[in-house]
Amino acid sequence: MALTLFYVMHYMISQGGGKINKSEDYSVVDFVRLKRESETRLKKRVIPKKPPLPKKPPPPPELNVAQDNNVAMPQLKMDMPRISTSGVTGGPFMGQMASSAGAAIGDGELIALVKIAPRYPRKAAIAKKEGWVKLEFIVTELGTVKDVKVIDAKPRRLFERAAKKAILKWKFKPRIVDGKAVQRKAIQTIEFKLEG
Repeated sequence: MALTLFYVMHYMISQGGGKINKSEDYSVVDFVRLKRESETRLKKRVIPKKPPLPKKPPPPPELNVAQDNNVAMPQLKMDMPRISTSGVTGGPFMGQMASSAGAAIGDGELIALVKIAPRYPRKAAIAKKEGWVKLEFIVTELGTVKDVKVIDAKPRRLFERAAKKAILKWKFKPRIVDGKAVQRKAIQTIEFKLEG
């Protein structure tokens, strides 16, 4: 069996009859080296002249802004707590503020420019508790609030943190003395009420 296999393999190898060695099957490629140029050519770069500026500036482009006043907002049915801060009207943005919102210690009335409604504590909302917090603080020369202290609260330790966080975001009209803004102390009561 092995001898037969060797014979078959020999027959397959010798099938071509040595045609592979003929010169017609080969193609010869000649490589010719080119001589390098001994001189280097330098290119001169010329900076183009700037175009003259126009005598009249071009008019500004007209922008057309599309406005859609008929935006449909989905109505969500949720039981939300009603947060009522004394004197806060219109929610957490600038707008009309009640004049009885706060009392200033010293000359002049305290006028709030921006009031942010406090976040109703989740624990109080679940327990359906209402209350108020009376705060004392300093209005800076820039109208911001600092050094907030709780004077009184009902119930204690339930709404105090939310009231402090809210009052720190408020902006007041600074007190002016001799043409300069000065710091002043103020007292503010924030009420927490649920919608009934």
